[in-house]
Amino acid sequence: MIPTSQSKATTHSETYKNQLNPWCIVRLLPNMQRRIVARCRRRNDAESHLQVLRRLIPNVPYEIVFDVAPDQLEQTTHTLKQG
Repeated sequence: MIPTSQSKATTHSETYKNQLNPWCIVRLLPNMQRRIVARCRRRNDAESHLQVLRRLIPNVPYEIVFDVAPDQLEQTTHTLKQG
């Protein structure tokens, strides 16, 4: 079993990594579901990666999205409500 302090550190580092790589390539699945396939730091990196995926696997639908971290979304919503 993983100690709690180690699992919190892993969660924090994953969140930080997600903030560094906000551009995501998602695979669209049935019933409005999606799966993140890759994360990129810049949009043009994501577009290049997407071109390769579409050439290798042409029958699978992919999209590029900008992933806003939940903490940032809550802070933005809170700020907008106050203003």
